[in-house]
Amino acid sequence: MASTERHICGISGGKDSSALAMYLRDRVPNMEYFFCDTGAELPETYEYLDKLETALGKPIARLNPRKGFDHWFEVYRGALPSPQMRWCTKKMKIEPLEEWIGEDAAVSYVAIRADEASRKGYVSTKPNIRTVLPFVEDNIDHDGVLRILDEAGIGLPKYYEWRTRSGCYFCFYQRKAEWVGLSERHPELLERAIAIESKVRQDAGADGDASFGEFAMKGRQYTWSGGESLPDLIARREEIIERHAASVESAEKRKKNRTVWDVLGDALDDDDDTDQCTVCAL
Repeated sequence: MASTERHICGISGGKDSSALAMYLRDRVPNMEYFFCDTGAELPETYEYLDKLETALGKPIARLNPRKGFDHWFEVYRGALPSPQMRWCTKKMKIEPLEEWIGEDAAVSYVAIRADEASRKGYVSTKPNIRTVLPFVEDNIDHDGVLRILDEAGIGLPKYYEWRTRSGCYFCFYQRKAEWVGLSERHPELLERAIAIESKVRQDAGADGDASFGEFAMKGRQYTWSGGESLPDLIARREEIIERHAASVESAEKRKKNRTVWDVLGDALDDDDDTDQCTVCAL
């Protein structure tokens, strides 16, 4: 292995990547840790990164895009990012990361667990970046991740009390109950998300009949949450909470002695089983 090869570990602010960072701390002394900061992360994420940085004993590089969300929002002509057009991931996370690495030979450590070996994470197509999966190689599963965090004394991020995924406060991968959670925990951030969504709907027309050239296409995203505007979603708050409470109760009965995070994750999957962002969710 060339001595100039860089070793990098991305941290999303989630449990798996944080546990991997701690797992590698003493195993790879020359590790470089990084966080792709869109500027739209949850306050709990920034708080947890500071805590993790102290535990690691070295800084976590904050990689910021050259241009922020508002710029790319205009470039994509007011199209909200969506599972079909994830320009936020490409422009605000992947491109800043690959610019930071440059042409250096690098080993990228990705936090895919042994119990989810078929799951996809970010794998660069650049020939100078080689990806390794330490948790898969060392057979570390979900329980192992929680054990690493507990032994390190850092536990889980506080957003796990109501949300199971890291990422932007307006992430389109959020489930209905998580949007309600955002409204309760960070109402000012919900209002920002509503303002962005309202601009799109106003520009497109209430019926979604837009004329944005190439972006006026099937699958264009006019709302953050599956065709339902955020005000309409929040208007159904009691219904969503009731359904979520029933899902939590059902999840608790499936197996005893489960963590709050396990129960919440199962309940949210029952509410809305959607995919996750391959960069943000680890």
